[in-house]
Amino acid sequence: MSATAPRVLTPEERSSWARVRRYAVPRQMIERATERRLAGDWRGACAAANVDVAFDPAEVARTHGAEVAAALEDDLLHLAPELARWHLPRILGGRSTLATHQAVILADHDQAGGAVLRLRTPTMADGSQRLTLAFGRMRSKEGSAAEFPFGARYSWARSRHLWDARRTDELRERWGGGDRTPFFRPDGTPLGAAELPAADPGPGDPVARTEWVSLLHGRGEVEAAFAAAGIDLDPTPLDLGRYYNKKIDPLPVLTALPLALTRLAAEAELLGADRLVIPHGWRYSVLIDARDGRPRLKLIRREGAGDAPIAPASSWRRPVDLDLLREGVLTPERLHPLIRAALFPARPADAGPAGPPDPEASPVPVRVRCRGEWHEVAPGGDGLTMPHTAEEQRREQALQALGGEISGCFAVQRAWRGGGRWLPKGLRAQRRELFNRVQHGDAPGVLALLDAGISPHVRDGRQRSLLHLLHLVDHEALLPRLLAAGLDLEAEDHHQRTPLHVAVGDGGSTALVRALLDAGARIDVLDHQEWSLSNLIRRHRRTDLKFLDERLQRECPDVGHEWYDAYDEEQDEDDEDDE
Repeated sequence: MSATAPRVLTPEERSSWARVRRYAVPRQMIERATERRLAGDWRGACAAANVDVAFDPAEVARTHGAEVAAALEDDLLHLAPELARWHLPRILGGRSTLATHQAVILADHDQAGGAVLRLRTPTMADGSQRLTLAFGRMRSKEGSAAEFPFGARYSWARSRHLWDARRTDELRERWGGGDRTPFFRPDGTPLGAAELPAADPGPGDPVARTEWVSLLHGRGEVEAAFAAAGIDLDPTPLDLGRYYNKKIDPLPVLTALPLALTRLAAEAELLGADRLVIPHGWRYSVLIDARDGRPRLKLIRREGAGDAPIAPASSWRRPVDLDLLREGVLTPERLHPLIRAALFPARPADAGPAGPPDPEASPVPVRVRCRGEWHEVAPGGDGLTMPHTAEEQRREQALQALGGEISGCFAVQRAWRGGGRWLPKGLRAQRRELFNRVQHGDAPGVLALLDAGISPHVRDGRQRSLLHLLHLVDHEALLPRLLAAGLDLEAEDHHQRTPLHVAVGDGGSTALVRALLDAGARIDVLDHQEWSLSNLIRRHRRTDLKFLDERLQRECPDVGHEWYDAYDEEQDEDDEDDE
């Protein structure tokens, strides 16, 4: 962290965003997607960035005309899907995964017909991080703002710097900069305290003004910061009503909210909206009201937003990458290359490879207290390498099988292979490294860790093996290796789910389900709630798994909840009513 910069993130934000920037957009994803984009292969760029394309450009031409199709193709050729992934909102709160049920409009080529190019985020907080790129009219329930925080619909059509490789140079200005980025020199080195404004610099220097307003806000001088930015603040406490019997003071809320105050007016104008909503949890939101030409912020009850659109975080939030840079959590070299080039144009191109770090080259030994001595253990082999003979290990395994107490290296080995929550700090970090890369679909990173010696038999804190998590990564690269290592297809996680059960219930691809079946996975399985595969297929509308459902009806018709068929029919009727 810079010696002159205040802490601008909470500890939870700092930890969550550091994890996001390390794992969510791996360096190899950036490199592969960039190479494909520069080669004119937009589909290849999407595939490299784990983005599924849900439309046919030829059909767009037939349906919407040649002009719309040409404009769409032009945008697709310059779409940087991994850059869009970088900027998409995250759940946080201990997670690094994408905010769910979001529909982000990238471009509206056919305004008369209502067809838009958009990205859809996943539906599960801990599920696959694959995105969907769609074009056409939006469904009535798609990303509905009324469903926030479980759904949001907002536009990046006037924020092309977030996804269009031709427009990334605009990033510096949209972040409150000018000839340089706030708080930094053009080469990316941070300014010292004496170089930052000590008084209002006035409107002639937009970068210094951004710094001044940010410093005021960071010191808790909210009203002064609002005044300096030309924004009004409604200080009226919000009455939450008789049910909650509570009033919310706006000042603490607006103090904690990381507002990009100097950009609010310009961003609202770009969005073409005179009223915008910043959601703030379940009970209330912040309303940006610019109907009088000067933005005014006030707290409103959640139901009081009316038809005001949700403000994308890029239009109101202080840029999180700028906060991470100010605190020293990120260096310019860890940024996406397009972002680094836009923010720090004078930084030498050969200052080092850009992007998140690759996995460590080899497992790191950890010291464990064992039998009154300090032993070193490290990930490797079928679990952990340790200074014990094969005979000693067999004796401890027999003792464990008989219900005896084990300790030291052997207790750590059991926790590593069984998903136990207690592990030495160093091993927990190495386990997190592996499973974070799995979570974000980084198959090359996972393979690199396995090649380096990390045992494929490790389990996470939910007792999930790598087989349980194949729906998150490229299973074609991993499944043969895991089976060859002897991983159990019928191993159960903390919810008594087998890998096949997880693949069916958590959105695994048809190809993954077939691959597990071909490998010999059992189909007569139940989880801790006695949900069968057939129940899950119907519950999640897995029409792609009809072949498996038919097999289940033939071979094990009595497995699962008998009442679910009636429930499923009722749900179908409700869904039809909602369309």
